[in-house]
Amino acid sequence: QVQLVESGGGLVQAAGSLRLSCAASTRTFSSYTMGWFRQAPGKEREFVAAIRRSGGYTYYVVYADSVNGRFTISRDNAKNTVYLQMNSLKPEDTAVYYCAADSRITITTMRSVVEYDYWGQGTQVTVSS
Repeated sequence: QVQLVESGGGLVQAAGSLRLSCAASTRTFSSYTMGWFRQAPGKEREFVAAIRRSGGYTYYVVYADSVNGRFTISRDNAKNTVYLQMNSLKPEDTAVYYCAADSRITITTMRSVVEYDYWGQGTQVTVSS
């Protein structure tokens, strides 16, 4: 069982920045694919970004088109933590942001909500116009 705890959400003005963090309780953190998803009121949960090891010390990263170029996902395996740096925020980025983890996901399924076994409780991000 992996526990995930997000932090860093809040209220920010449009064009501002926030950094979300997600701490994981597992000794094998480096082997997990870590993802960020978000859910706005009345909408389905959607993929934001994900990161997984692709070999050695290199990592494979994918982004949703809506955040590509504005958001950056990264991880610190020594701290069992994954980050989401969000820049140039827009009102449409307002949502509850969730961290997710799974040890079996492949590159082809990194964007899929249903593929992740472990989820955090979510952190609210509100972008005002």
